[in-house]
Amino acid sequence: MKPFSYERVTSPGEAVEAAAAQPGARFIAGGTNLLDLMKLGIEAPAHLIDVNRLGLDMIEPMAEGGLRIGALVRNADLAADRRVRRDYAVLARALVSGASGQLRNKATTAGNLMQRTRCPYFYNTDMPCNKRRPGSGCAAIGGLTHNLAVLGVSDACIATHPSDMCVALRALDATVETVGAGGRTRSIPIAAFHRLPGDRPDIETALEPGELITAVTLPAPLGGVQLYRKVRERASYAFANLTVALVAREGQIVRLAFGGLAAKPWRVEAAEEGAEADLAADLALAGATPTEDNAYKLPLARRTLKATLAQATEVRS
Repeated sequence: MKPFSYERVTSPGEAVEAAAAQPGARFIAGGTNLLDLMKLGIEAPAHLIDVNRLGLDMIEPMAEGGLRIGALVRNADLAADRRVRRDYAVLARALVSGASGQLRNKATTAGNLMQRTRCPYFYNTDMPCNKRRPGSGCAAIGGLTHNLAVLGVSDACIATHPSDMCVALRALDATVETVGAGGRTRSIPIAAFHRLPGDRPDIETALEPGELITAVTLPAPLGGVQLYRKVRERASYAFANLTVALVAREGQIVRLAFGGLAAKPWRVEAAEEGAEADLAADLALAGATPTEDNAYKLPLARRTLKATLAQATEVRS
């Protein structure tokens, strides 16, 4: 691990000012992803800004009927919150599907949003990777692609986004609140927060340098039956081959998002317009470009959507 400096801050404004004073600095809270990447030499920030004392650890009701989730709310606390379990069950289920109990006790809402890919070539610093070193190439293309992306890929990257939480947030139309230089605040729809790779896969989110996530907001509850199904190669503590976040009402799809298929949570709103499972899958998977190794994800997505929708119908009845 390379040497780095470290400081603690006590307000969002102080955090943003500290980041502006140290170009390339990184915010750290739970550190469940960043510290691993630093140990492997994938991330090498010269300065870390500890944001654990900012007080952004509350889950609060909003006047419009939704919830405001502080950036520092731990994944375990969010999954256990009575309001989340009652009104946003797809989010609670997704959170419990992720990582281990120990990691969920440390990982934060903002940190989950900022997770980096688990592509094996990204983690192997002996191999070229455009996410680690722009312009160096993508060793995954033409390599082993068993669990890599089939949608939204480019000639520069075929990695997938690893978060479970973010797939549920995409289905729920969440919004990410931030503060940046000069105290400027933004509200970024979750649909626009994560980027597809294009020719710059190293730029993974819509955040500007030094911009700090302060909260995630959820709109008023959708109701309906909310389910999250994760298909993986081990029963626990494994990243997904595929996930489905589903909200259904009267046996019909209301919201649908997939994980494990692209560099961001994948949602195609046209697939939600009263479509039955096969048509919804056709619409959601249109334009897929699988490799020989990961072509299994397309029939798997269809079967998993059908099974999840059937489960939602059973729960209702």
